[in-house]
Amino acid sequence: MFIYDFAQGNKDMRDLLGGKGANLAEMTNLGLPVPPGFTITTEACRIYLETGREPAELHDEVTAHLTGVEKARGKTLGDPGDPLLVSVRSGAKFSMPGMMDTVLNIGLTDQSVRGLAEQAGDERFAWDSYRRLLQMFGRTVLGIDGAHFDEALEDVKRERGAEHDVDLDADALRGLVTTYKSIVSEESGRDFPQDPREQLDAAVRAVFDSWNAPRAETYRRQERIPADLGTAVNVVAMVFGNLGPDSGTGVAFTRDPASGARGIYGDYLANAQGEDVVAGIRNTVPLADLGQHNKEAYAQLLDIMATLEGHYRDLCDIEFTIERGRLWMLQTRVGKRTAAAAFRIAVQLVDEGLVEEDEALARVDGHQLAQLMFPRFDERAHRTPIAKGMNASPGAAVGRAVFDTGTAVDWAQNAHEQVILVRRETTPDDLDGMIAARGILTSRGGKTSHAAVVARGMGKTCVCGAEELEIDVGHGLFTAPGGVEVREGDVISIDGTSGEVFLGEVPVVDSPVVRYFEGELEPDAADADELVGAVHRLMTVADDRRRMGVRANADMPEDAARARSMGAAGIGLCRTEHMFLGDRRRYVERLILAEGEREREEALEALLPLQRDDFVQILAAMDGLPVTVRLLDPPLHEFLPDLTELSVRVALARERGKEDSGDLRLLQAVRRLHEQNPMLGLRGVRLALVVPGLATMQVRAIAEAAAIRADAGGDPRVEVMIPLVGAVQELELSREDAERTIAEVRQRTGFSAPIPIGTMVELPRAALTAGEIAQVAEFFSFGTNDLTQTTWGFSRDDVEGSFFSAYLEKGVFGASPFESIDVGGVGRLVRIASEEGRASRRDLKLGVCGEHGGDPESVHFFHDVGLDYVSCSAFRVPVARLEAGRAAVLAARTAPTGPTAPTDSDPANASR
Repeated sequence: MFIYDFAQGNKDMRDLLGGKGANLAEMTNLGLPVPPGFTITTEACRIYLETGREPAELHDEVTAHLTGVEKARGKTLGDPGDPLLVSVRSGAKFSMPGMMDTVLNIGLTDQSVRGLAEQAGDERFAWDSYRRLLQMFGRTVLGIDGAHFDEALEDVKRERGAEHDVDLDADALRGLVTTYKSIVSEESGRDFPQDPREQLDAAVRAVFDSWNAPRAETYRRQERIPADLGTAVNVVAMVFGNLGPDSGTGVAFTRDPASGARGIYGDYLANAQGEDVVAGIRNTVPLADLGQHNKEAYAQLLDIMATLEGHYRDLCDIEFTIERGRLWMLQTRVGKRTAAAAFRIAVQLVDEGLVEEDEALARVDGHQLAQLMFPRFDERAHRTPIAKGMNASPGAAVGRAVFDTGTAVDWAQNAHEQVILVRRETTPDDLDGMIAARGILTSRGGKTSHAAVVARGMGKTCVCGAEELEIDVGHGLFTAPGGVEVREGDVISIDGTSGEVFLGEVPVVDSPVVRYFEGELEPDAADADELVGAVHRLMTVADDRRRMGVRANADMPEDAARARSMGAAGIGLCRTEHMFLGDRRRYVERLILAEGEREREEALEALLPLQRDDFVQILAAMDGLPVTVRLLDPPLHEFLPDLTELSVRVALARERGKEDSGDLRLLQAVRRLHEQNPMLGLRGVRLALVVPGLATMQVRAIAEAAAIRADAGGDPRVEVMIPLVGAVQELELSREDAERTIAEVRQRTGFSAPIPIGTMVELPRAALTAGEIAQVAEFFSFGTNDLTQTTWGFSRDDVEGSFFSAYLEKGVFGASPFESIDVGGVGRLVRIASEEGRASRRDLKLGVCGEHGGDPESVHFFHDVGLDYVSCSAFRVPVARLEAGRAAVLAARTAPTGPTAPTDSDPANASR
């Protein structure tokens, strides 16, 4: 069976009937006034697309069901005296607004148009309906360029002095029909079909074909909708809202989709068709005004809205038409809403007894929560856009443009100015400037560039890859399209949500949700609105339901403190390389330039107390919670000057006869350490094995810091993570050295708490030999950023700016594998490593510390794999907490099990 009458379907048949058809069927079964009709299934569409022809049975099924519609309406399709007209509308499982085709007024012919005019008592209405059919049929079914019809319409309007379509009289529209018919004949090589059934069959095929229209394919790639679903086709008896003052059309929402406020919201337009509301041809009136014109229909509509919301247990979006006083329901669906409305409505429905808490949690998501957390520009304010880049880190930032880190720090700290750091691209050297700045703007790089990753970690607004900007760092200015110049000190505004750059100051609205998470605003405080209370309630549910713990990636004590306030139950990644920047760089240079063991030991001894103090502060901020410290990972040359810049400096000094022996030694070291592909070079565990004493110094600093915290009455729970392991032998050697160092510290200090030693899984070989590695490692933390690079063979900083956009457009990616986990490739390695690691060591702790740890979709995958925790930037901790809870709730629907407590528990999670 390829066709279902509306009375035969229901809302749970979206796969077969599409969303629109399933909801029309549901309303019919509820006894609501729905025009009669039927739905041709997605299965019929798939057969058509695969074979190029409709299923053999479809023609007879259409005939049988069309007869039923004709009987219900007491009219025959295209009857010359009193024609039945139908619409043919697409309706896929997932909403694809405007992406596929619709044809209205099927059944009108040269003969039936006169019968329609006589029955309606309105000749203009009949001819207008006919010209709309010709225009839609020509464009949709026959593939005629719509510009031909548009130009003909504009010509008639000019001749008649009409400003809008509605100003054309019946005579003008009759002439336009003749013109449109000529266009059809000339452009398609055939006359417009006068057989109503031929019109219907052709329209159905056109809607099937529209599933593979370029715009539909693009939309599916963007929204990650499977390409093999196909679309259903709904054939519905036409009802008209433009038959006089007792007719009209409108859109209604059972709650405000913008704010979530309870009440009746919508628009109504008397004597109009639905497309008139959308096109804005005439000004609509508030839905409540309908009560003044047609009390009976308005009262019936309110009853139906209450019925639908109670039935769907959610905000409903409703389209309706009133034809000569009679109300008809044309569509309903669960309505789209803003992020704020989603949280408010979910909690309201719990309070009203319509849904349980788990269902409310499932109806919000991490993307919506992230939108609520970032500051934003006031949409009502005037703006002067000058460029657009990648929306790398959401939010809104206003400040004076500065072009180097030193100026950013100076202006922010000493002059108390808000600044935007503008760079072609950022490096670790820019960290201080990035911390000082309100936002970061670069002309190069993508969403996983240094600027983007660091900005997201700090909750800083960032726009990357604004290629239209010509940034001249040396002269302290950038030039935007149109010759607009922005000099150092000029005020600019950047929108990390849209990627837009504005000239001057755009007012910013703060987020109360962030104030709540940071402990500055209690959910029941007088200045906390309903939204904060809703977020608090759903976060409490999420924390109660989730199995996975949520940690944070934090390198500084202040980052650790902020992460804890955000609800992090520990640190999953503390990167030690950031501790070697700034003034400490000279000690790293001394280590690299050391010519003997004595010089090397002196450099390490100078670094030891600095590292130890850092760890003491971080362990204090996370007292009682686990802190995973990754030993030095980047190649050493990253702590040295740029090869080209240093070479030029040495050459210029030599030319002036003022050579610097220090610069010469440094240049020799830079050349010695230079690598063609440093990402795959001397870094991670390889550094520990090749550079004597470096890893030993770090492990000693970690152990001594833990001992100091324990002596002070603290509860340090530190873990040592060895990065970039590819073979178990590497880990065995590194672990032996680490254990020996820890044992020495224990003997000196009496510290006895365990210090687990594990590894960061970021190479495919490590994942594939996880069973062996797990015999030596006490925990795995998946470094999915580098694991994605090494699995795909991508250099992250290069590929996003070169060909990622083309890959996304062509559908190679549904989403960047650096943003959301590549389940089939990288995800499979994670699953293999998890399963084989735990088969080798049952108590192996598993976590993830890449950027994917804060990605909503990826969190669900990690829950499914069975990881113990995810770790992400502090600002994304609430998102990960929410999604971990949702993952547990959604998984329980298919495999019901009692919820368990988070692996990494923190009493703060219960409230914030």
